Amino acid sequence: MNQSTILSTAYLAPIQYYSKLKNYSNCVIEQFEHIPKQTFRSRCDIYSPNGILTLSIPLVKRNQRQVIKDVKIANDYDWQKLHWRSLESCYRRSPFFEYFEDDLQGFYLEKKYEFLIDFNERIQQEILTLLKLKTNYSFTTEYLKTYSDADDFRNIISPKQPLSRDPDYIPPTYIQVFENKQGFISNLSIVDLLFNQGSRALESI
Repeated sequence: MNQSTILSTAYLAPIQYYSKLKNYSNCVIEQFEHIPKQTFRSRCDIYSPNGILTLSIPLVKRNQRQVIKDVKIANDYDWQKLHWRSLESCYRRSPFFEYFEDDLQGFYLEKKYEFLIDFNERIQQEILTLLKLKTNYSFTTEYLKTYSDADDFRNIISPKQPLSRDPDYIPPTYIQVFENKQGFISNLSIVDLLFNQGSRALESI
C-alpha cells in the first residue's frame, strides 16, 4: 500500500471513504476530473425504514468538458430542506442524532452553496471535526488518468462498484436503527455510523 491516495470529492461519503482519510498519511482530492454520473460525488446512501435511501444533490446542466470544481448546484428548488427532513426521519430514533443535530442542520437550513465541491468540502470538514479525525489533505492541481505513486480510489469508491474492488477495506458492523426490519447494510454514508455510534464511530472506521 502506498502512503498516498487519490479520492474524488464526495457528499456525506461512505464509511469506506473515511477509512482512507484515516489510514493514509497523504490524501489528495480530485478537482479537475469530468464528473461521471450517479456517483458519491453528488449523492449518498442512508438507511430508511424501507432500506437504502439515496439522497442526490441536483446539479446545473453541464457540458462534457466541465471539470468537477466548476460544477454548480441547482438551487431552484429546496433540495437541502428535503435532504434534512430525510435525515431526520431516518435517524431521529438513533442514539446520537440529537447530539449532532445542531452541528449539521445549518448546512441544510441556513445557507445555499453555489458549487458542489464547496458544499462537499464544508460538510466534510464538519464531519471530520465530529469524528475527531485529524487528517491533512490537499487538492489536485491537474488531472492525471493514472498514478504510479498513489492508490487511486476515485472510481473504486462508487455505488457501481462492489467492495471486493477494495480488498484492504473491511466494513465495520454496528447496530443500525432499522436493522431488525431490513438487516445490516454495510458501507452507508458516514452519518449512519456517526448517528448510531457517536464518539465510538472513529474506532470503527
